[in-house]
Formats: sequence, C-alpha cells, structure tokens
Amino acid sequence: MTWHNWGVFCGIVFFLCAIPGPNMLHVLASVARVGMARGVATMLGCLSAVVLVLVASAAGLGAALAASPHLFGVLRICGAVYLIWLGIQAWMEGGQTPPATKAPTSVSAPQVENAVQGSAWGRWRKGFWVGLSNPKLLLFAAAFFPQFIAPHAPQLPQFVVLITTFALLEMLWYGVYAIGGYTLAQQLQRPSIRRVFNRITGCVFVGFGAVLLRGRA
Repeated sequence: MTWHNWGVFCGIVFFLCAIPGPNMLHVLASVARVGMARGVATMLGCLSAVVLVLVASAAGLGAALAASPHLFGVLRICGAVYLIWLGIQAWMEGGQTPPATKAPTSVSAPQVENAVQGSAWGRWRKGFWVGLSNPKLLLFAAAFFPQFIAPHAPQLPQFVVLITTFALLEMLWYGVYAIGGYTLAQQLQRPSIRRVFNRITGCVFVGFGAVLLRGRA
C-alpha cells in the first residue's frame, strides 16, 4: 500500500464517518444524557462493533483473494461503482433528513437519572448492538477494502493499517459529536444546510469512485 492510496482511504473514510448515522447519533444522545466520561462506554461499544464487522469483512476478502485473484479484481471495480452510487444517493437526497438521523430531543430528568444509574457494561452493550444494526457497513467494507489492497503483497499488514485507520477516524468523529455534535445535528435538520452537506458528500464520493475506476483501467 502506497502513501497515496492510504491518503485517499483516509479522505473517503473521514467523510463517511462524518455522516450522522445511527452510531454517531447514539453516541450524541448518550453523552447528552450521562455526560462525556460515562458516555465513553457507549463510544467503545459502537467502535467494538465497527471493528468486528471490519475484521470479518477482511477475513472474507482474504479468503476470496486466496481462492481467486481475478475475483478480487472484480470486487475492486464493483467497489468503485458502489462508491459512485453512494454519492449519487447523497446528492439525490438533497435537503431531506432520513428518520434514522433525527437529532435527539431534550431528555427528561427521569431519563437522565435512569441513564446515569445504568452500568458501563450496559452502555457498552447497547452501543455494540447499535453498531451491529447497520448491515451497510459490511457491504461497504467488502466493496471498499479491495481498492487499497495490493494483491501480491502480504495481506495482513495492509488490513491492519486500513482497519486501524478506520477505527481511529470513527473514534475521532465520536468525539466531535460528543463535544459539539448536538449543535451539528440540529443544524443538519435544516433543509438548506442538509442539502449542501449531502451534495458536498455526494460529490466527494463520486469523485473518489471515478478516481478509483480510472486507477483500475
């Protein structure tokens, strides 16, 4: 894996993790209810699920490469096309806000009290299941990782770098959402801001997908 490929990977994942999906908004809501220190357990639960899915995807891709290098090449092309499709979807979404990404409303005192009394293990477990509830992550990883793997180089170190990078950027955005994400999530409910955000994200994904397709040509 070259520095250029790693940089492209970082850029795509940075934008991907910034999108306020279930994980991010669950972290946001948890921190709003129990505070930053107690919310770390929720962040770690979500992150554990993400890493588990990425490791499972990497293991499957490694087996596919061992069985058929040509299949790996097909996955590269499909992954680039899938990235372009994600960009088109984001652009077409415009200013609409999916129901799953609504900003959390204010929390009542009893809810805060119950959340604070919950154990760290309970918060971790809930975060873990929220993280596993997003099947798109497995599809994304399976289509995305082959773009940055050199088939004729050792596979394990490359997957370790990609998974570690993904996990660090994911945790970075957990922190952003935990500290100032409530304001961000509220702003993204405004159709005009949401439209700009979606179209910037769409252009980025389409651009990266086109670059990856050109690189496969």
